[in-house]
Amino acid sequence: MNAWFGKNHNVPDWETSIVGPFDRWADGLGFDYFYGFVGGDTDQFHPALVENKRRMVAPETNEDGSPYHLTTDMADHAIRMIRASKSVAPQRPFFVYFAPGATHAPHQVPEDWIDKFRGQFDGGWDKYREETFARQKKLGIIPADTKLTPRPDSLPAWDSLPEDQRKVYARMMEVFAAFTTHTDNEVGRVVDAIDEIGELDNTLVIYIAGDNGSSAEGGMSGLLNEMTFFNGIEEPLEAKLKAIDTLGSAKHYNHFPAAWAWAMDTPFQWTKQIASHFGGTRNGMAISWPKVIQARGEVRDQFHHVIDIYPTILEVVGVESPAQLDGIAQKPVEGISMAYTFNDSKAEDRRTTQYFEMLGNQGIYHDGWMASALRGVPWVSENPPADLLEMPWELYHVEEDFSQANDLAKEHPEKVKELVKLFFAEASRYNVLPLDDRKTARLAVDNRPSLTQGRTKFVYPNLLRLTEGSSPDLKHKSHTITANVVVPEGGAEGVLFTQGGDFCGYALYVKDGKLTYHYNLAGVDRYTIVSTETIPTGDVQLKMEYVTDADKPLAGANVTLHANDKPIGKGRVEKSIPNRVTLDETTDIGFDTGTPINDTYETPFKFSGQLKTVTIELK
Repeated sequence: MNAWFGKNHNVPDWETSIVGPFDRWADGLGFDYFYGFVGGDTDQFHPALVENKRRMVAPETNEDGSPYHLTTDMADHAIRMIRASKSVAPQRPFFVYFAPGATHAPHQVPEDWIDKFRGQFDGGWDKYREETFARQKKLGIIPADTKLTPRPDSLPAWDSLPEDQRKVYARMMEVFAAFTTHTDNEVGRVVDAIDEIGELDNTLVIYIAGDNGSSAEGGMSGLLNEMTFFNGIEEPLEAKLKAIDTLGSAKHYNHFPAAWAWAMDTPFQWTKQIASHFGGTRNGMAISWPKVIQARGEVRDQFHHVIDIYPTILEVVGVESPAQLDGIAQKPVEGISMAYTFNDSKAEDRRTTQYFEMLGNQGIYHDGWMASALRGVPWVSENPPADLLEMPWELYHVEEDFSQANDLAKEHPEKVKELVKLFFAEASRYNVLPLDDRKTARLAVDNRPSLTQGRTKFVYPNLLRLTEGSSPDLKHKSHTITANVVVPEGGAEGVLFTQGGDFCGYALYVKDGKLTYHYNLAGVDRYTIVSTETIPTGDVQLKMEYVTDADKPLAGANVTLHANDKPIGKGRVEKSIPNRVTLDETTDIGFDTGTPINDTYETPFKFSGQLKTVTIELK
């Protein structure tokens, strides 16, 4: 039994609809069962839940009756699958890939876990980084001669911040710590379940904790709502202060400040996205297999990459990667098994070369040396122009300089040239070229292939769910949304159309007999247009007409509501969503899944009349 729980971010936007294709979904990648979410991140309390290929609405509680949380739900499902596999076919092995949303944003966790960390981060990121460094040395997980790299000039010293900022930022870190600890607890439950069925000694457990390096995508001030980051919208500090006691709850899609991410990446420089340096690539990993690995609590320092997990598993189970599958030649395995390190701490490294690249940040490791070219940092929305082929490169002898603290580029210019040439050779070999350093522009849906390309009219049936990548792109474009309904004599209410939810999006619905259009600009601004008349009964055509001021990001628009072609309301949307409506919520027809667009109704708020069709037309 092969089962995958949690995150699947292998599926492109345009392949996430009900029509597929499904070759990059879990079953297309060889798994018998999938339970999790398809995308980059998801709400932990209202996840965009998928079982195999079926979209689901999460239950209200976990199996033990506690309020719902995705990581706990994943652990419940994984434990049940492991026990069932053992009871039905004890002679057969099981394989579990457990990939929680943590500690990726949003940082959401039950409040009692947050309370455990109250006050523990009041000393700030500079002090915490020093304390972490001391613990790492004491535990022996970094070399004794490692140097602690300094804080970048672009990040503020904790003591330089006003008190109200320190108060908010410390609370954001408490939430992150709680989220991390809660996740570790749920992973522990899965491991305990394996022990309870008597298989832990004979189970290979590979535990990697991290997010490519801790994420600085919360910007300099942290976020109440990650969608503001993806749309380049500023959040006022006053809003964060007001929300301080509810951070980490279902009310927010929150993230912590970049300087906390830097502290989490101790002792290295930088953070996630900066693939040129270890702070953006290096994660802790623990491997346990008591029946085979005799070592206990030892540290291995051979250089390896995440692509080495696959060949490691193949080697230990005695399976070769197929040269052909269904008659199709397969690419050679590019990873290198780590099994040789299991019982030999002094074994010579077998991975001698590895390139790194993200958003123009470039790195190359080779035989104990690392060359690094920094293009930009996550807390700056766009980089100034630069020639990606002629970047200033740094040089580190990482075999002797674990944290990349001593730049040797000036002392060894020929070594730099050698490694830069090797980087571009590897980048060419593994299809990294051409390099692309764009940021927010890369998130735009219209950059990608689309099921909607070339179409201007879309007719949808009731109770349909579509991801944003499979839906018409309505952002700052003139359009109409028309619902053909039958309203009974007593009236009807409910959602006709919605995309996104409480953290960003828009919806057309009937409430208290009035047709309503609500536009949510990532929670920073909201615009509501309500009809001046009650909608009629019988066969009715309800329409929202959106006329943009200009087809460009943040453009405003005039909105008019109609019933049977009669105008019944009008108003303004002063600013529109520029880049992305949602990372996980769907376009819903006739009901609302995930979070509601605002607090005037509760999901699913299914339309109580008869909804025949919803037609969207781009103008």
